[in-house]
Amino acid sequence: MKKVFGVLLVLFLFLLGACGNNESTRQLDQSGKKLSTASEKGAEAKTVTYQSEIGPVEVPANPQRIVTLAYGENVIALGGKVVGIDEWTSKNPLFQEKLKGVEVVSEDNLEKIVELNPDLIIGSPTMKNLDKLKEIAPTVVYTWGKLDYLTQQIEIGKLINKEQEAKKWVEDFKKRAEATGKAIKEKIGENATVSVIENDEKQLYVFGNNWARGTELLYQTMGLNMPEKVKEKALGPGYYPLSVEVLPQFAGDYMILSKYQEGDTSFMKTDTWKNIPAVKNNRVLELNTLAITYSDPITMEYLLDKFEKFFLGN
Repeated sequence: MKKVFGVLLVLFLFLLGACGNNESTRQLDQSGKKLSTASEKGAEAKTVTYQSEIGPVEVPANPQRIVTLAYGENVIALGGKVVGIDEWTSKNPLFQEKLKGVEVVSEDNLEKIVELNPDLIIGSPTMKNLDKLKEIAPTVVYTWGKLDYLTQQIEIGKLINKEQEAKKWVEDFKKRAEATGKAIKEKIGENATVSVIENDEKQLYVFGNNWARGTELLYQTMGLNMPEKVKEKALGPGYYPLSVEVLPQFAGDYMILSKYQEGDTSFMKTDTWKNIPAVKNNRVLELNTLAITYSDPITMEYLLDKFEKFFLGN
């Protein structure tokens, strides 16, 4: 009997130790949610805490179903797994191939977003249904222009577990863009100016140094100059509406025309436009507005190529 009792005691202690070891190897996050166990050796945590501009958000460590109501272009550039995209991005000709099979969504159609079963939503803080979106999936927002375009890409990388890829692109792109800017200034002159103009259905605009359309690349990274009048009116707010009559005051020695094909292009038939020196000297680069309203890597690579060919003839 003693021998049987001893065997049972040893067995009991073994089982008790095994249970204790299993509990001790279970890893918990700060909220007490199970992340992994010893049997999941090497597996990454299911969630991480991302420090967003409105506070910490618990997000998937490796999001697999991302709905982007903003900054989808940045996610796509990093190979993020997007299942829902905003309508404006869906129309961008640079992203057509990469968006095949991706649903077009909006903050107003919450049911469609729910159907996509996202594990992460990215948007802006001005979205009216932000609280409802947070109930569907972890939601991270970014304010346009709060970060420069290169830092913004790194932040997107942090969010979707592709920070190193983002940093590698930023370092490489910045080096190439700065070198191109230096070459352009050597060719057109240190004091030559460049302005970025856009038309819409009724209005013309001139842009500062942080409103996409290549402005960040031209002014921030390449170091090219904007006309004094543009500095005065557009540098602060980012853009400035103007009429055809005053357009010559904002025209640089070189001009980038963000041309909205569905907008009013009648200004191009006026004598005012035709007599601008940059127009007369064939120093205007026309680009499709739909393709250049973002500042993500895909758009920036496209613009860098366009600017090199325009200014340097490469």
